[in-house]
Amino acid sequence: MSTQAPDRAEPDAALLLDSLPVPLLEVGAGNAVLALNMAAEEFFGMSRQQIKAGGMAEIAPPDHPIYLLLAHLRQRGGSVTEHDLLFSSPRFHHEGVSVQGAEVLDHPGHLLLTFHLPSTARVLDQQQVYRSAARSVSGMAAMLAHEVRNPLSGIKGAAQLLEQAVGDADRDLATLICDEVDRIDALVERMGMFGEAQMDYRALNIHRLLEHVKLLASNGFAKDLRIIEQYDPSLPHVWGDRDRLVQVLLNLVKNAAEALHETGKKGDITLMTSYRPGIRVTAPGTTQWRHLPLVVTIRDTGPGISETVRPHLFEPFVSTKVNGSGLGLALVGKVMDDHGGVMEVESRPGRTEISLFLPLAEERAGLS
Repeated sequence: MSTQAPDRAEPDAALLLDSLPVPLLEVGAGNAVLALNMAAEEFFGMSRQQIKAGGMAEIAPPDHPIYLLLAHLRQRGGSVTEHDLLFSSPRFHHEGVSVQGAEVLDHPGHLLLTFHLPSTARVLDQQQVYRSAARSVSGMAAMLAHEVRNPLSGIKGAAQLLEQAVGDADRDLATLICDEVDRIDALVERMGMFGEAQMDYRALNIHRLLEHVKLLASNGFAKDLRIIEQYDPSLPHVWGDRDRLVQVLLNLVKNAAEALHETGKKGDITLMTSYRPGIRVTAPGTTQWRHLPLVVTIRDTGPGISETVRPHLFEPFVSTKVNGSGLGLALVGKVMDDHGGVMEVESRPGRTEISLFLPLAEERAGLS
């Protein structure tokens, strides 16, 4: 005689919607928002009470393309998808959003909207650019150290001998040669940081690194700026080289401070940490997946990065500064590649965010 397992209780529909990681809205007559899930609250930076009270007007201005999508669904029914939409307000900013809309069965006039970000694909595409830039800088560093730095010492020695032998009229030229040799040597030394150095990987508390960086910045280049900390205290340890990660974070905070100083106005730098599951990449040359859920974000309220510079931001010798060498952010790309991490850049006037996606210590330790 067979026994049948007892029926399990059906999960509550609202609980299922809140478990869905995709932002979802149910829209009724007059563009009222009848229901939404937790992902939508996070996506739009508002509580469901605020969104329900204000309706679609809280999400998009009257001339936004999403209203054409809603009108299409009401007239023709079925389902429709609109790509590459922008949703922006003081609370949220999302570019390249795909919105899928459909009728709600058995509820005439009710429409269902889901919002999809291309962030994961964009992060991985950007990582390929950063990895290529890191490789090119590493090769250039090795070449410069071998082919350029050695002859420099000979040139400087000859110039110093000339400086003693020539008359006063030509002595300034010999001094100029020495100064220029020193400048080139300093540049080559900076390039040397991109070489393959020995890394000391270990489990690190990312918040201690950020506190150290904040202390340095607050007593130096950012002493006139407000630095805000928004940390997730429950985060596990990150796997990395302490000195290199401090170097990366300090570089990003310094860039944010310089961007604010260029505006001549007071501004804020925000240091944030969060746990964001879903980013996985394969290690180069292997089939092994890396999980990168620990996210560190540096945000500033500066002028933003121009559209023309943004795709090349982490390439060597590309800089938005008048006297910048373009090596600082290239070094960030190199260090992130060494750690198996990825980066994401979001920028518009008044808000620039650079996010670092890093591996957890326990996962990397489990692979060794």
